[in-house]
Amino acid sequence: MLQRKLLSAGIALALTSPAHAGESAELAKLRKEIEAMRASYETRIQALEKRLEKAEAQSAAAVVVAPAPLTTRPVPEPPSVAEAAPPAAAPVAAAPQSSDAAFNPAISLILAGNYSFLKQDPAGYAITGFPLPQGVEAGPGERGFNLGESELGLSANIDHRFRGAINIALHGDNSVSVEEAYVQTLGLDHGLGLKFGRFLSGIGYLNEQHAHTWDFVDAPLAYQAFVGGQFGDDGLQVRWLAPTDTYLEFGAEAGRGANYPGGDSGGNGAGAWSAYGHVGGDVGESHSWRAGLSYQHARANAQAWDATDLAGNSVTNAFSGKTQLWIADFVWKWAPMGNATVRNFKLQGEYLHRTQSGDLAYDTAATNSVDAYRNSQSGFYLQGIYQFMPGWRIGLRGEQLQHGTAEYGINSASLAASDYNPTRGSLMLDYSPSEFSRLRLQFTRDRSREGLADNQAFLQYQMSLGAHGAHLY
Repeated sequence: MLQRKLLSAGIALALTSPAHAGESAELAKLRKEIEAMRASYETRIQALEKRLEKAEAQSAAAVVVAPAPLTTRPVPEPPSVAEAAPPAAAPVAAAPQSSDAAFNPAISLILAGNYSFLKQDPAGYAITGFPLPQGVEAGPGERGFNLGESELGLSANIDHRFRGAINIALHGDNSVSVEEAYVQTLGLDHGLGLKFGRFLSGIGYLNEQHAHTWDFVDAPLAYQAFVGGQFGDDGLQVRWLAPTDTYLEFGAEAGRGANYPGGDSGGNGAGAWSAYGHVGGDVGESHSWRAGLSYQHARANAQAWDATDLAGNSVTNAFSGKTQLWIADFVWKWAPMGNATVRNFKLQGEYLHRTQSGDLAYDTAATNSVDAYRNSQSGFYLQGIYQFMPGWRIGLRGEQLQHGTAEYGINSASLAASDYNPTRGSLMLDYSPSEFSRLRLQFTRDRSREGLADNQAFLQYQMSLGAHGAHLY
C-alpha cells in the first residue's frame, strides 16, 4: 500500500513540475509586457498633455490680441427682446464670462468723424420757440470736415459683486469730458440692479444709447429741445426686471440734476429724479417689440437762456422752477426667422411732452423783471430703418415740435410765444463692411429755424476698436 502511494506521488510530481515552471515564465513575460505598455502609454499621455497646455496658451493669447466679435454688435439689430441685453439684465446676471473677461479692463475705442455740408450758417443755431440754456449744444454741428466725438471706454468686473465702467468723450475741439463713470452691481437677488456714479438716464428709448449706435448722424429735434440731446446725471439708479416670460422692467433714478433740463441747485437733495417702465416681447419667430413710459422731474435755479424780445433786442432771461417731462416710446423689429444678418426692419418712435412752471426773470442784465412763467410743449419723431442686404441699410426719419403755450405774466409785454412748429426730415444710407466699421450718408431738410430752411448733407464714419459690449435692444 505504501509502495503504491509513493509511486503515485512520484508520477504526479514528474508530470506537474515542468508545467508549473513553464506557467510561471509565461506570467512573468505577460507582466513585463504590461509594464512596458503602461510605461509607453504614460509617456504618450504626458506628451499629449503638454501639447494641450501649449495649444490652450496659444488660444488664450489669440483672444487677448484679437477683437471680440461675440460681444460687438454695432451693425445687425437682434430681433428678440429676450435675446437682447436689457438694461437691467446685466446687473442681475452672474459674473459675465464673455470676451470682456479676457481684458482687464476691457478697452474700447470708437473713432468717429464726418463731413458736413450746411446751406445755412450753423453759428447761432436755435430752435424757434424752444430756447435752450447757455452752454447746451444743439444743431447740425460745424461745416466741413470735423472730427466729431470719439469715445474711449474701459470696463471690468471689480469683484463678484461689482462692475465698473467709464466712457470718456473726446471732442473735436480738443476738449475731453466724462460721459459715464459708474459702478453697477452683479448678481443681486430678485431681479434687482443698482448703478451709481455718472450715467446716461434710462428714460425713453434713445437716451440711454451712445451716439455711435444711433441710426442717424444727430439726435431727434425733440431730444435736442427738451434734454439737450441726451440726459446724463450723477446719481443713483435702481432697476427691477420681473421674472416673467414677457419682458417687464421698472426703474427709478435720483441725481444731482446738474444738466439740462435741471440746473444744479447745489442743495443736499436730488435736483432731478425720474421713473420709467418698459414692456416687450416676441411675436412669433420674426417679430419683437418694446414700449415704455417715462417721467422726469428736474429743478432749475436761475437757468439762463438768450432770446429776442418783442422790440428786437437780444436779452438774457433766467428761469427758476421745475420741469416735468413725459416720454412715450415704442420700437418694433422684424427679422425673418430671427436672423437679422441678411434683412431686418426697425420702426421706432417717441413722443415727448414738457411743462415748465416757476418764475422767469426778463432781461437780467437791465430790466430784471421777475414774474410767474409756465409753458407746455411737445414733440415727436418717427423713423424706419431697413437693412435690404447684408451690410446695407436705408432709413427715413420725420419729426416735429409743437409750439404749445407759454404764459409770461407781466413779462408778456416784452416776450411772446412763437406759433411756429419746427420740422425736420432725414434720409440716410449706411454701409457696414463688418460689425466694426460703418460709413453713412445722410440728407436732411431742416426747418427748425423759422424762415431759414436748411439743406444738409453728412458723410460720417464710425470705427470700433477693441472690446465692445453688446448694444441695447
